Amino acid sequence: MRPRDAAELVRLPAALTAPGDSLAGAAAAGWPYGGRTWAAPAASVCLYLAGMALNDFADSDLDAFERPERPVPSGRVAPFQALGTAVALSGAGLSLAAVAGGTRALRVAVPLTAAVWTYDLWVQRTAAGPAVMALARGLDVLLGAGGDTRRAALPALAVAAHTAGVTTLSRGEVSGTTGRAAAAALTGTATAAATAAALAATRAGTAAGARPRTAAAPRTAAAPRTGTGRRTRVAAGIATGAALAGYAATVGRAQLAALRAPGHAPTVRAATGTGVRGVTGLQSALLAGAGAPVLAGALTALGGLARVASRKVSPT
Repeated sequence: MRPRDAAELVRLPAALTAPGDSLAGAAAAGWPYGGRTWAAPAASVCLYLAGMALNDFADSDLDAFERPERPVPSGRVAPFQALGTAVALSGAGLSLAAVAGGTRALRVAVPLTAAVWTYDLWVQRTAAGPAVMALARGLDVLLGAGGDTRRAALPALAVAAHTAGVTTLSRGEVSGTTGRAAAAALTGTATAAATAAALAATRAGTAAGARPRTAAAPRTAAAPRTGTGRRTRVAAGIATGAALAGYAATVGRAQLAALRAPGHAPTVRAATGTGVRGVTGLQSALLAGAGAPVLAGALTALGGLARVASRKVSPT
């Protein structure tokens, strides 16, 4: 298998959208893995790549008709190579999850891996497909959170809503979709953005009221500086708003175009690709809202890299 064939098999540019899931979960839960946090997004990437390789193995017959240029139907990659790649990457993802958080992380990583395999092998062409894919991405967020569903539930919901919409729309990449499917994708994007905005507003309000200053409790050298805290909240708010605006302007606009012309397959395909890459904007908003604006900026840059790389290798 040549490097170019392997990159096409696993949709390599799209893998750049995976680290943000677990990072958003980790930020929401207060970085539960500490210095081993790096292993969670690495696990996310491996499991994402595994799903892409497994998808091509499972879809080889359909791709021979709809996308004969793909690596497996074109003969550049043998089916057993695609399956072996999926198995190896799944094992690597589970191993990295164990490095990040041991049993606690594996309690999420194992169901996540099961969801990926279930989607690719059994349900992707059924009505349950979008829900199972959304479940997988939601679990990916919880993987970074160490399974802390209380604090990471809303970030997981936001990413899951986005994923359900994009997955529903992706079914029309080859022959076009329906107005209902395009509307569902746009609804998923709106739900994700609203959830991220509400979460950021709630956190900002909580932080603002956490340590009120009173005449009886003046600031001391050891006490937190209210001005600094306010500036931090303002910076986080600006970063969150900018990320959400970019998310709506890219993903939302592309999906609106698909809603206006649902039967035009190239428009639907473009909206799907934009949705796959555009999740980084949502992830950046979640990170900024959780108090990690610098990391959010880095993730936005990663999304830009994914867009550039997508010109060479298709992410869908």
